[in-house]
Parts: sequence; C-alpha cells; structure tokens
Amino acid sequence: MRFLYPAFLFALVSLAIPVLIHLFNFRRYQKVYFSNVQFLKEIREQQSSRRNLKERLILAARLLALTFLVLAFARPYVPGPNSKNAGSQKAISVFIDNSYSMQTLNREGALLDEAKRRAKEIISAYSINDRFQLLTQDFEGKHQRMLTREEFNDAVDQVKISPRSRNLQQIVDRQLSLLNTQPNTTRSLYIISDFQKNISNGQLLKTSGFTVNLVQLTGNTLANVAVDSVWLLNAIHRPGESEKMVVRLHNYSEEDSQKIPLKLLINGSQKALGGFNIKARSVQDDTLTFSGLQSGWQKGEITLQDNPVTFDNQFYFSFNVKQQMPVLLIDGGTPNTFLNSVFNTDPFFKIKRVPDGNVDYASLSTYPLIVISDVKTVAPGLAQQLKTYVSKGGILSVFPAIDADINSYRDFLQAMNAAYPEGIVTETAKVRDLNLRNPVFASIFENIPQSPDLPEIKRYYRLSNTGNGAESLMQLQNGNSFWASYTSGKGKVYVSAVPLDDNFSNLQRHALFVPIMFRIALLSGHDQSLFYTLGRDETMEIPSVETSEKQILKLVKGSQTIIPDVRQDEGSTLLYVSDQLHETGLYNLNKQDSTLAVMAFNDNRSESDLSYFSHDDLKKVLPDNGNILLGKGSLKDAVTQTNLGMQLWKLCIILALIFLAAEILIIRFFKLDKTRVTTQPV
Repeated sequence: MRFLYPAFLFALVSLAIPVLIHLFNFRRYQKVYFSNVQFLKEIREQQSSRRNLKERLILAARLLALTFLVLAFARPYVPGPNSKNAGSQKAISVFIDNSYSMQTLNREGALLDEAKRRAKEIISAYSINDRFQLLTQDFEGKHQRMLTREEFNDAVDQVKISPRSRNLQQIVDRQLSLLNTQPNTTRSLYIISDFQKNISNGQLLKTSGFTVNLVQLTGNTLANVAVDSVWLLNAIHRPGESEKMVVRLHNYSEEDSQKIPLKLLINGSQKALGGFNIKARSVQDDTLTFSGLQSGWQKGEITLQDNPVTFDNQFYFSFNVKQQMPVLLIDGGTPNTFLNSVFNTDPFFKIKRVPDGNVDYASLSTYPLIVISDVKTVAPGLAQQLKTYVSKGGILSVFPAIDADINSYRDFLQAMNAAYPEGIVTETAKVRDLNLRNPVFASIFENIPQSPDLPEIKRYYRLSNTGNGAESLMQLQNGNSFWASYTSGKGKVYVSAVPLDDNFSNLQRHALFVPIMFRIALLSGHDQSLFYTLGRDETMEIPSVETSEKQILKLVKGSQTIIPDVRQDEGSTLLYVSDQLHETGLYNLNKQDSTLAVMAFNDNRSESDLSYFSHDDLKKVLPDNGNILLGKGSLKDAVTQTNLGMQLWKLCIILALIFLAAEILIIRFFKLDKTRVTTQPV
C-alpha cells in the first residue's frame, strides 16, 4: 500500500490527544457525602475490571476513528500498473469523436452528448494542477495547446458534429505530437468514440510507449442506404443531348431494403425519379437517363428518402455542358486540309490552327484535344509542354510528317511512354482488323459488317514495341501496329503509323477516319471532377487561371465565402481548402464577378457504415499497456483506479465513521453491573 499525499501522515501525532484525555479524565472520582447512612437504601458499586474495559474500548474507538480519518486525507491506494508516477503533474489528451455516426441515439441521447459528458468525467479524476488537451475529428489548430480543467470543460461544450473522419493511428499520432512537447509529466491518451470499423485497419497501434485508454460508446443499430458515387457515361456534354448517369447505391445494413425512393435534380428541376430494391450488405449500380440541358454549369443533386439516418441522403455533383469544344491543330506551317475538313463538319467543334513554332503554352490546358500533324522536328520545349498537358489528363493525337525527324519523335513520344516511329517501311499492306472493344469504336457501327472495307497502306512508319498501357485501334496483317493509344499520366496519346498523305495510305479519305476522330475528341473529357469529398480532397486541380492580389478566387455558397490557397502548377491551378469547408453542397468558384466553375462537395461515405468493433476487436489493436474503459456508469472511479490502483480513502472514511459510531454506542449502552446493599434499622 502507498499514499498519494504521505505528508498527511504527520497528523497521526494527534493520536496523543485521546490518550491524554483518557489518562486525566477517566481517573477522576466523584465524592458523594451523606449526612446519615441510616437512610441509605441502595448503592451502586462499580467493579474496577468492568470500568477499565469500558474506558479502553472508548479509547480504542477514538484512536481508530482518528487514525482512519488521517489515512483518508493521505489517500492510500494499492499500486496498479500505471501508478509509478502517482502525485506528479500529468498531461492528458482526450479525443472526442464528433463524426456523423455520433449523431446516433441511445438511451441517454445522442452519442456526441454522451461523449462530452464522459470527457468531463475523465478530467474530474485528475488534479486541478494537471493540464489537458481536447482533440476532435477537425484537428483544429486551437486544439494544439494544453488547457486547464475549466478551459477544457468550456471547449468540450463547443464541440459540434464534423464531416471529417480520421483513422485511429492518425488520432494517436496527433495526440502524441502535442504530448511529446510536455516533458517531466506523466502522459496519458483517451479516445472516446463509437469505434466504427472504418476507424482502423486492424493493425496494432503505435503509441510510443504511452498509455492509451479507449472508451467505447454504444448506439442503436440502424439500417442505412446511401449514394456512394455517381459518374456520367458521356465524356463530352452537348446541349440538348441525352445524358446517362450511373448511380451507385450501397446498403450498409443486414436487411434488404425495398423501394428506396430516389430523385435526380438538375438546376432545381426534377429529371428522374425511381424506387430501388437493394439486398443486404450489397452495392448496386443503376442508370438514370435525362436530357434537355442548356449550355453552362449544371448543378446536380440526388436525394434519397432513408430514415432515420439522414446525413448521407443527399449527394451533390456538377458538370459543364459546353456550347462548343475547342480543338487545337498544330502543324509544320501548312494547314492540314483533312483535319480541317473533319472538325468543320460539326459546329460543336471550334478549331484553332497554329504552326509548331507559335504555340501558346499557357493555353494548352484549355483544349480537351490537341492534334499534331506534319511537324518535321518536334522542338524540346513543345515536347515538354505536351508531356505536361497529357499527364494532367489531356488527349494528344499524333500524325508524323512525311519526312519526320526520327530522333526528335523518339525523344518526344518515348517521354510519354508511347510508341515512336523507328523508320519507313516501303511495302504495301492492309489493315487486318479493328479492336472493337476499344471505346473509340463504341456507337460507330449500328451493325458490325462481316467483311468491312479497311484502310490500305502503301508505306508506313514502323512503330516501336515500347509503350505504357498500349491499346490497339487498328493492326496490320503482319501484326505491326497501325494506330494505337497509350496511357500517360491521366491522359492518352494516340499515335498513327502514317501521315495524313495520299502517298502513304488512304486513311484520311476512308469512311472510318471522321467517326474515329470524332470519338477521340468526344472521349477527351478534360473537365474537373464531378464531386469532391470533404476531409479527403483538400487539393483541387482546375485549368490554369491567372490571379492577382485584386483578382482572387473565391468559393461561394449563399452567404458563405471561402478564399482557398491558390498555387500555380504547370498548365493548371491548384486550390487548397484545408479545413475551411465544413458544409456539403454546391459552391461557385468566382473570380471577381464571373463564375469560373461550380464545385460539388459531399460527406465521406465511410461514416455511412454503422458497424462497430467488438470488445475483442479493440483488444487486438491495443498495445499491452492499453486499456478499454466501459462506457457505463461513471468513468471518474475507473480512471482513478487505472492511474493509481485500488483507492482506499473511501474505505478509510467508512471505517472512521464506524468507529465514531462505536464510541457513541459504548458510551450510551455499556452499563456496569448493579449490586444492592441494605442496612438494618437502628
């Protein structure tokens, strides 16, 4: 047994007080004088042995009562595993899970309210001189400091639901980053959460030897269906055309969901409505078709009716319907009549033609498709800019010149992991087949012909066998590639083995040439993402935008305005919102009074899965010095016992009261024997 405040043991000298009282008070005798013993009828005779017993019992009760009272102030305890530094100053970090799942109810109300109460109970178990940190899912800068008990309680009252969700190791690392700045203190970590399964991957926590205490709160088990994601099947969106959207629904519950109502809104107008059945613990993709869109940015919203879990019933997205699609044609100085004719047949395409020596590198990112043809030597500067353009999602189509500089084309295309011309092959050939599985050929043929008329070749460039993510469009009879696509970064490179010249092939005059070029252009989706996720996508990439001190970018939603951190990258602009965004919805990206884009933000759907770790699962991720505290009853005693061991001061108080009561009972009810003495009358 040890004492938390051993200095109070000096008060044991007060035990001399009842001893002195015993020595000087109980030894006094009272004399009674009688004028005549003739009238004495009865006397009480006290036996010395019984008198001494009573006095000693009273003394013992007083001594024991005083002893246990002194011991209670000294705070005795039986040492526990974490009681080595009892009495020293402590630094305690408490994490309160304020993610969406903490809105779940139990018998005591919302889990977040219970978590706040538990945090205050934990702090009340420590000394007023100890210091505390409050941490939430937001990882706010104001929480990276130590607080007094009063400051901590005030900060707890201000905690609100957050859209962010961190894993268990991130939480512990954040707590340790502050506690490591508190030397010469005993440091402990507390995490109060419902411990959804998404909070950990099951690996053992790295705690740097500090004690980690988990407090698990239990809510009601609820069924939940949410929209996990959406995507459009059309890469390019044209006014008035039919659009197809795939909606991914996820049933997170253990029961089948029947006829879940779903509604699609575009710019506030209802475009689709339906009811869906989803099996338990399954994912289902459904396709919605809509049309009648005007040019400009489209604000989309999908709404579910799924109670009682409602935080994931809305899903926002945005996309741009373009009035025209810009296409950049780069040539060696002479316009290519075949390419001009292809894109001039449809007013949707807006072509711009420039020679290879006058390319505006800053504007490359504004073109979904760039076609380079008849360029003899690709300059290193142009090659580097086109590489950056493709890596960020651009589509590049390459037709070599009839007298191409093989070395420059090798350096140009090899840098993008694409095949390059190795030399001219002067032999006639014919395209053997088409790769109909390639997305380029989707919707080109109503009926696939048995013996299609394919391009004929007089001579061609032999393409190298190198290439990353190569996918053939057309192949020659000898097995050589004639036209193929290659993945490079986020974009694609289409390389042809022939120039657009009659002396090489009839490709440029063939019936397939126009629809293939259209499909390549329409597959060149160079738009921003349909949506972003709060807490995950803190960096957003948009086409290059020039900014200045007076012309800043703002994200605006109603009366809410957020100014992101803007950084310029090669061919693009990066927006950093950090922890400024807290609300889902559709935000306008404004530059002064003009709207550059509409950006959609949704909650992290990991919170939608309301399944939790069991007690045994939590034990597997905790190190040996970790503890799991049950979220039942008061945590103050449990925390005190964990830190110090078995507390005995309450027992001492009880024993002190018992012995005080014993003293009173002895004095009140301990009666001495009575003897009667009679006298004879004279």
